[in-house]
Amino acid sequence: MLVPSKIQTMFAAFYVCLVFWCLDSAAGAELAPPRNVTMVTLNTQYTLCWDWDHTGNVTFTTQHIARYKLNSKKKSPIWSTVCKDILDRSCDLTLLNLYYLGIHVLRVRASVNGRHSDWVQKEFSPDKDAALGPPTNVILTPAGSDLEVTIFDPLSSNNSSMKELIPTLAYHIMYWERSVDSQASQTHQTLTSSINIVILPNLKPWTWYCVIVQSRYDYYNKGSNFTSPHCMQTEGATPWWEIFLYFLGSLVTCFLVMFPSVYSSFWCYKTLKATLFPSHQLPMHFKEFFGTSPGSDVPCLLTPESESELLCDNVTVRLEPAILEVHDLPPENLPAPLLGLKPGSSAQHSRHDSSSSGDSGVYSTGGRSNSQQPNTSQPIAGVIDCWNGLDAEQVKMQEMALVLNSRPKIPADEGIVDMCV
Repeated sequence: MLVPSKIQTMFAAFYVCLVFWCLDSAAGAELAPPRNVTMVTLNTQYTLCWDWDHTGNVTFTTQHIARYKLNSKKKSPIWSTVCKDILDRSCDLTLLNLYYLGIHVLRVRASVNGRHSDWVQKEFSPDKDAALGPPTNVILTPAGSDLEVTIFDPLSSNNSSMKELIPTLAYHIMYWERSVDSQASQTHQTLTSSINIVILPNLKPWTWYCVIVQSRYDYYNKGSNFTSPHCMQTEGATPWWEIFLYFLGSLVTCFLVMFPSVYSSFWCYKTLKATLFPSHQLPMHFKEFFGTSPGSDVPCLLTPESESELLCDNVTVRLEPAILEVHDLPPENLPAPLLGLKPGSSAQHSRHDSSSSGDSGVYSTGGRSNSQQPNTSQPIAGVIDCWNGLDAEQVKMQEMALVLNSRPKIPADEGIVDMCV
């Protein structure tokens, strides 16, 4: 009985040891690290990718450091964390703006429930390892019977030309004649150039050609993918019928464009002319009234232009009294009563009342120069009595003659108006 009991005790102890060993092995087992760590790049866009076979709630952490810092003996290297505890199996490194000509070290590890896998490191040099992209765009332009190819540089992540990072960037151009039969063999011609504008020579006129372009970096023998084909027809001498059609089309276009404007201008001209210069004129009696007819005595209406010309200074006009010259009547014209007067005597009739103002200002220039002013104190009643048988008008005229003869004479050069009575 003792033997079996010892055997059972030994088996129990072995079983316990086996359990503890298994538990210790499971506790000390390391987490599997990521595998197939690669870089996916294009110009200056960089993405670190990896694989992991296990399933579960696993996260990943990615760190970066320049390689020259790992070789520094002065201080321990400090890694910068780019992506921490992410569920994705890739990490974008574009925002780091990695130095294009430098060498960088990247590492990634997996984490599950607080346990971490080993770091997996990878060196990366953009100048050597980054893929080169094709040209951004290609434009074809006919240049006679040749084609002009304009190439736009590939761009970096900040939209700058890749020639700033790769000064020796060149372009590999491949072109061929496009055929109607797609299964026919095509002869490709190539051309390499470092400039952005290239002329494809020795092409046939009026023929379609297709062009594809590839970016090249010959120092590391890197080349991009070719662009999609761009096709263009070459030109040649223009036939006469095409020139005639172009000319005819230009004339028709010019006529269609110019006719509405010319017609509208002519219509405006006719409307203005009919408004400002009507064909229906004013009647003749209106023209005579307004003084528009030649020789009209009625003054013309003043226009704004004539009103501006009628500006003048004030003028004062003084009228000089008209002087009448009265000559003596011959004796045969005098009435009979006056013939009996003595030669040296004269008769005068003076009017002093205000109603006889019409005779004022009349002076006599006839008679002798040494005639004296008659004596007004002598009565003229006898003279008036001898005129009773005469006509009243003749008596009045004789009275005026006697009065004017008694006035002094005025020289003949002082504005004298002659009048015979």
